[in-house]
Amino acid sequence: MIVTSAEWAIVMLSLRVSFVAVLVSLPIAYALAWLLARRRFPGMIVLDALVHLPLVLPPVVTGWLLLIAFGRGGEIGAWLYENFGITLVFNWTGAALAAAVMALPLMVRAMRLSIEAVDRRLVGAARTLGASSWKAFLTVTLPLSIPGIAAGAMLGFARSLGEFGATITFAANIAGETRTLPLAIYTGLQTPGGEDAVTRLAIISIILSLGALVLSEWLVRRAQGGRAHVL
Repeated sequence: MIVTSAEWAIVMLSLRVSFVAVLVSLPIAYALAWLLARRRFPGMIVLDALVHLPLVLPPVVTGWLLLIAFGRGGEIGAWLYENFGITLVFNWTGAALAAAVMALPLMVRAMRLSIEAVDRRLVGAARTLGASSWKAFLTVTLPLSIPGIAAGAMLGFARSLGEFGATITFAANIAGETRTLPLAIYTGLQTPGGEDAVTRLAIISIILSLGALVLSEWLVRRAQGGRAHVL
């Protein structure tokens, strides 16, 4: 299988978009996961539903909502452009934003399960020994939930690699700018004689996604084994 330079450029763009998407959404996902796992407050069910909404909404609708909010005519998009000169729509950074939004629910779910698995008694013991709530979080909750963070990041990465609907709606399908692996495969299917390129890109996509999923599952199993050993 000989991959052309143009196809390698598509792969590298996809990796960059997915990496940035995970990097941007990671702290947000962990904060939401901790909030949902450790706090009870009015509106918690609504927040939980909003976090997981991209999982059930048609991706095109998510992309449309992003276009309304972050387009040049949207409130956030106009503010970013006027104050920082940042344009997300029809840009690879817009593709990363769309991928981040679609990956967020999976990341939150994995991290929330990891945080909930941390024994509250350990946190209580740290507080009893004089640690502040912030220090107890940094020394107990955060380290013990790292496998879940890593697993969530891998799931988010795999989801970002496969993102199509929200990306094409918000960032379009621009060669060399927003044409990630799924969009390139779609374009190849619409192009006469593009079957060979589609096959190569599909194989690469499968390898990358499968690798991320296997690594995520390995991290989860390792974390579960470690907790079982401790108990």
